[in-house]
Amino acid sequence: MKKAVAFLSIVLFFQIGCKQNQVNREFKIGAWTGADIAESEDEWRAKLELFSTNGLSDLFLSGSVEETQRVVTYAIDYDIDIHAWVWTLNRPGDTTAAKNPDWYAVNRNGDNSYDYRAYVDYYQWLSPFSPGAREYIKSTMQSYTNIEGLTSVHLDYVRYVDVILGADLQPKYDLVQDRQFPEYDYGYHPLAREGYKEIFGVDPMEMEHPELSTEWLQYRLNAVTSLVNEIAEIVHENDKNISAAVFPFPEMSRQMVRQDWSSWDLDIALPMLYHNFYRQNLNWIQFSAEQGVREANGRFDIMPGLYIPSLSPEELEIAIQKSAAGGAVGISVFDIGALTEEHWMILQQISKKL
Repeated sequence: MKKAVAFLSIVLFFQIGCKQNQVNREFKIGAWTGADIAESEDEWRAKLELFSTNGLSDLFLSGSVEETQRVVTYAIDYDIDIHAWVWTLNRPGDTTAAKNPDWYAVNRNGDNSYDYRAYVDYYQWLSPFSPGAREYIKSTMQSYTNIEGLTSVHLDYVRYVDVILGADLQPKYDLVQDRQFPEYDYGYHPLAREGYKEIFGVDPMEMEHPELSTEWLQYRLNAVTSLVNEIAEIVHENDKNISAAVFPFPEMSRQMVRQDWSSWDLDIALPMLYHNFYRQNLNWIQFSAEQGVREANGRFDIMPGLYIPSLSPEELEIAIQKSAAGGAVGISVFDIGALTEEHWMILQQISKKL
């Protein structure tokens, strides 16, 4: 009985919200996944039919251009939009980038991200200040825009290394990040320092506390923003949308990972509202969504990402309700493999009612 009442409240909320905002569009239900969840056409079609039957409208797919094109061709038959999920500045194991050491990001200690891996071994970050890295990234995104029928190029890891980890993640690395430590404070590429000095007359490396400088922070934010907006121009010229997986809300993103996503020329932002990473309750999901909607100011849609391993089916219902209350046009789950039958039932019920 409690479950039925909870679900009814979600349905009523959406119906009232749509009338108030005069919105006449479906609430999107997406999921992130890798292209390795199926191999043959028959396997893919079976997966896509299952996803569609259970209410999935969008799939954020990590795979090569060829793999993505193949899935797009199948997905058309199941009314599922495919987004090419591409890691942007974090490029672990990239053999092309590895030939160009000067492309890599540098921290306040002067360590190059190719050699020094902050936190985990797969953290190998390119610098948005490197012209070579920028052109390489843009050419990579260009290749995905040639996929006929693709809905969006979906950027991920389009930021700097986490200068501050979420509260629940710090103990896993035996850290107490009560200040910005130099080994995690990135953006000190030689070209970044040179450009900043030309404007402000000082090398950030020579400041006593560069991590506290608002000008230095904004200078680094601008480098990522300009890269994203250049990618957006390429994507839009090829009649595709651009979306991005981003940190929870704009101010938090600026401080934790130097990511000013509210300034980007996006079509959809997917803030990863993984509440457990930050030791927050489900109300935080609505709060975070509201901040993104406010700063987006109608320029692009907000579609929160929800972390399924931390959500029971009942909590997933509440999280969706909180996302919608915050102004979201849909949600996406990470990742599709974590969904139980009970989770799928919730998504299916919502897709049929809204």
